Amino acid sequence: MRQLPVLIKGRGAQINPDNPFDSVTKDTENVFYHPDDDPMSLPQTKFQEVKPKSILNKVESPDVPGQWSLNPYQGCEHGCVYCYARNSHSFWGFSAGVDFESQIMIKRNAPDLLRRRLSSHKWEASPIMLSGNTDCYQPVERKEGITRKLLEIFWEFRHPVTIVTKNQLILRDLDILEKLASENLVQVDVSINTLEDNIRKKLEPRTSSIPNRLNTVRELCKAGIPVNGLAAPIIPSINDHGIMPLVKKLAELGVQDVNAIVVRLNGAVAEIFGDWVHKAYPDRATKVLHKIESMHYGKLNNSQFGDRMKGSGRIAEMIHQQMDLAKRLYLPKKKKVKLNTELYYKTRDPQISLAL
Repeated sequence: MRQLPVLIKGRGAQINPDNPFDSVTKDTENVFYHPDDDPMSLPQTKFQEVKPKSILNKVESPDVPGQWSLNPYQGCEHGCVYCYARNSHSFWGFSAGVDFESQIMIKRNAPDLLRRRLSSHKWEASPIMLSGNTDCYQPVERKEGITRKLLEIFWEFRHPVTIVTKNQLILRDLDILEKLASENLVQVDVSINTLEDNIRKKLEPRTSSIPNRLNTVRELCKAGIPVNGLAAPIIPSINDHGIMPLVKKLAELGVQDVNAIVVRLNGAVAEIFGDWVHKAYPDRATKVLHKIESMHYGKLNNSQFGDRMKGSGRIAEMIHQQMDLAKRLYLPKKKKVKLNTELYYKTRDPQISLAL
């Protein structure tokens, strides 16, 4: 595949690898059509409504907390180049590359499907994670408001929910989050893996800036929302040098805990990341890739549960030692929240409340 000579700003992936489910191989040499075009104008993000028949996904991975996840969008405008979820776009007929961040599917019927599920007497309360696959607060949420409608339903049913996001847009819904927190029904994980915005711009081009993300953590904590920091992923020779100051800053802002995940390049993400790192960091690209391989038994990915997100070997060990030391210094009293499931049954079945 011919390499584009410069990094295209505003996008994480620079290429569209072939969809493994396509019977026809496409020409992916130059996704952006013409080198003189404004890189910010191509490709334009497109949105398409889809109508799934169900909205909750059973979490089968033993190393992922919780039993259920809910994704109001498929594909993600944030464009994080390392995102493991890119491969899921292939099931919709798209590429895991530029398509993942420029071909976004919107599930406007998600609130109706959630209400129907929570209304069922067969449903057993268990925290539901927003999102798990793509960010529920990606930019299109500002217009669509699907995530806010979902939170309103969680509050109506007094059902616990966890949120993972990189976007300050979550502060728009602070009023609902405060209600949920007052009954121990919500926890937020803010994903932030560096304090350096110049790194963020390359790794996660359309996410909230680092100052805005830190402010998001600050405001959520001030409002009494339980917040964890998620340092994910840690990439050797790119952001691993910043673990100590990152944990220190998040601790000062009031997070309950900080957890780290090492980078793994599953499926098409290996090709996407490899192309990107040679353009974004040509001086160290080979070293970065070799270090990633050293954490996964000589490969860029390891899919073994319990091992895939921690990594192995000396580099991975050094990352976790730094994280452990940082938490001993700055978060000696980590907190773990157990969300309330009992209020859901009392809300769904008022007769239970009368009997108590």
